[in-house]
Order: sequence, then structure tokens, then C-alpha cells
Amino acid sequence: QVHLVESGGGLVQPGGSLRLSCAASGSIFSINVMAWYRQAPGKQRELVARITSGGSTNYADSVKGRSTISRDTAKNTVYLQMSSLKPDDTAVYYCNTPPILSRWGQGTQVTVSS
Repeated sequence: QVHLVESGGGLVQPGGSLRLSCAASGSIFSINVMAWYRQAPGKQRELVARITSGGSTNYADSVKGRSTISRDTAKNTVYLQMSSLKPDDTAVYYCNTPPILSRWGQGTQVTVSS
């Protein structure tokens, strides 16, 4: 099993930036893809960005150009750098290991508000 712990969220003003972190532990040797998801109140969880072990990345249109996903293999950590944040980015952010999902962590709350 893979254990995921997200951190780095907070309250930020529109236009601000945040860097989210996700530390993975457990059976991590088999992980190829790491991804960030988010779930806003009353909405379904959605995929935000993904990165392969080779470094290939994909982004949802809603965050493309404003976000960068990266991973530190040595630290078993994946990051999501977000900038030009908008109120619509307000959500709980989670990481996971698609296509075979691990148990969801507690997530980290991002609130974009003035």
C-alpha cells in the first residue's frame, strides 16, 4: 500500500501563489504516475495535473499555464506549484497514483479569497 500525505495549502489572495507537496511512503517502488486532484464544495473530484516517472506532464485546461507539477524521486515527493490563483481554484487538493488509485489522503485545503 501507498500512504499519501498532502501539505502546503492555505488562504491566499487572488493572483497569489502556493506550492503543494505530497509525500508518498509504503510500496512506492511500483509508482509510475503521480497526480494531483482537487475537489471543490459540491463538485466532483477532478484531475488537475499528472507526471510520469519519466517526467512527462499533463494539465487540466483550468490550470494549464498557471501550474507546474514536479517530483523529487529521491524524496518520494510530488509538488504542485500554482500561481495566478483564482477563487475558482478553491478546493481540497489531493495526490494519488493513477491509474490504480491508492487510499486517498486527507488532502490540503486551498482557499483563494480576498
